[in-house]
Amino acid sequence: MNTPVLEKQKKYNKWIWTLSILIPIVVVILFGIKLPNVEPLSFLPPIYAGINAMTALVLVLAFVAIKNKKIEWHKRLVQFALGLSVLFLGMYVAYHMTSESTPYGGEGLLKYIYYFILITHILLSVIIIPMVLITYVRGITMDVERHRKIARITFPLWLYVAITGVLVFILISPYYK
Repeated sequence: MNTPVLEKQKKYNKWIWTLSILIPIVVVILFGIKLPNVEPLSFLPPIYAGINAMTALVLVLAFVAIKNKKIEWHKRLVQFALGLSVLFLGMYVAYHMTSESTPYGGEGLLKYIYYFILITHILLSVIIIPMVLITYVRGITMDVERHRKIARITFPLWLYVAITGVLVFILISPYYK
């Protein structure tokens, strides 16, 4: 392993782990805060569901780009997917700071499917944070072998989180007020 590459990556490790811990904590804290006298941002859920759909599409395009050895295109698409994820998170938190959570109203098998999708989506959305950041850092520091190794795990998990975000919205949308 190339020592300068490892040194560069070590520089990023503090940021990776700080963000990986802080983001979920801050989201949970902000979830508990309701902004007084603020109109609910009820228009946001279909927008951030659309952002999740775009993220999934961009991730697939990034995968196709790298399979075709279009490294610069792959890099730009991954950066775009990261930006979309940050945008999603901002809108998601803003919505929940101005609106009450919508309870799921379905019954039977669909209810169990919904909760399975929701729970796996939430758990993996937390787990994926350090994985995405580590994968990204290994890519930008040109640690290609280690980047490929973790990307094989990160890509399908990140794609799952993006797709299940859309599915959660579709399944809960009939119950929005």
